[in-house]
Amino acid sequence: MDYQSTRNPMLKASSAQAVLDGLAPDGGLYTMPSMKDIAFDWKSVLDMDTQGMATEILSALLPSFTKDEMRVLVKNAYTGRFETEDLTPTVRVGDDTVLELFRGPTSAFKDVALSMLPQLMTAARKKCGVDDEILILTATSGDTGKAAMEGFCDVPGTKIIVFYPDGGVSPVQKAQMATQAGNNTCVCAVRGNFDDAQTGVKNVFAAVTEGKLLDGKGVRLSSANSINIGRLAPQVVYYFRAYANLVKDGTLQAGDKVDFCVPTGNFGDILAGWFAKALGLPVGTLICASNANNVLTDFLKTGRYDKNRPFYKTVSPSMDILVSSNLERLLYLLSDDAALVRSLMEQLKTEGAYQVPETLLARLHEAFWQGCCDDEGTKNAIGMVWREYGYLCDTHTAVAWDVAQQYKAEHPAHNHVVILSTASPYKFPAAVLAGIGHSAKGDEFDVMEQVRNETGVPIPKNLAGLRERSVRHKDVIDREAMLDYVLAKAAEKEWF
Repeated sequence: MDYQSTRNPMLKASSAQAVLDGLAPDGGLYTMPSMKDIAFDWKSVLDMDTQGMATEILSALLPSFTKDEMRVLVKNAYTGRFETEDLTPTVRVGDDTVLELFRGPTSAFKDVALSMLPQLMTAARKKCGVDDEILILTATSGDTGKAAMEGFCDVPGTKIIVFYPDGGVSPVQKAQMATQAGNNTCVCAVRGNFDDAQTGVKNVFAAVTEGKLLDGKGVRLSSANSINIGRLAPQVVYYFRAYANLVKDGTLQAGDKVDFCVPTGNFGDILAGWFAKALGLPVGTLICASNANNVLTDFLKTGRYDKNRPFYKTVSPSMDILVSSNLERLLYLLSDDAALVRSLMEQLKTEGAYQVPETLLARLHEAFWQGCCDDEGTKNAIGMVWREYGYLCDTHTAVAWDVAQQYKAEHPAHNHVVILSTASPYKFPAAVLAGIGHSAKGDEFDVMEQVRNETGVPIPKNLAGLRERSVRHKDVIDREAMLDYVLAKAAEKEWF
């Protein structure tokens, strides 16, 4: 099965080539022509361990790789890197289930995919006969950057540049990135917000492709954002893992539907849930949870996507996004109309807004529900969950918790609800501490200790020693300088 651009079905690539390139030549996202073409027996994976499950699912989604090849890649990606062998454990909290996605090496859900992507990319490089060095460009709203650098750290044949919004990530997230080791890693702050950094990365791809700026230089670009299908596909696995756990503990019978509530800004994590549903998993409603930057809430209600609105810096900064790149894949897969998608993306670029047809909006309403939660509601949710259930959640999980309760109140006949928990509370300690009713004292690392003292919840090992690590990455640039920055870095043989 070939992949194709969401904007032009004639631009095709194998799944290995799609992983390697990240973005299609016309700026579209690589996608399968139809999820209906994938033959997959969802029940067959429920009794497997997580690595076996991942092998089956990723082989189906990325058919360039045989099952034997994928089995080795999965083993190399995950063995010994997570706190638990099942990678993403589930915890019952009240009437709902929390899917903990933060038990990996950087305490964020991105670890699941970004432990796997370097394995896929290096294998794809070999499979496609590419000798060029792969220079990965990534924009991050906080968690992707560290997880991507951790995954690609000193991987032969690769270098990675991460751009993040200056002042737009938590102090802990910034410290994780700024202290990143590895001779092939680079971190740079961009003056602006995440959308500026993400648009800048896309513009670099376009400029390099159109101007052939790296041709003959032994370097080619790729991406570690979820615009890369190799980043998105591994995220499908934890939806199956959660469902299998619920069947195993008797909460569900195989075939019962389950609703998933996902805190999302770039729409990748929730799109992975839609992929799981398309592969046959009995997913009922996918609940899209937004913070005060509620562009997705409004879109899923009305079909109008409008980024021309105030941008808010919130206590859930990884969701501070107004341009949700992965939505493009969903629009194509629901409409099967590349010309429509191309037109909508052009309208978004030139006018900052678009309206989908009523038929497409109806299909969105069949699969998704939406809600949002501001900072006050986020902190209230953290406090309530802690007081009522003794469970400490981060700010993004709290947004999802609040929206899940909104959904349940509006839909009394709902299915069992799984809430995706995307980060450790220790990545946002000041807001978490405020949520449980205490005032922060000192810097972010002092506050981490306060949270631990107040709750008894241990600090993840990868975060505990951040204060003592030396800062290696200090660059700050204007968004207009991103292309020149990338070209200069591409020309440097050694970064450290």
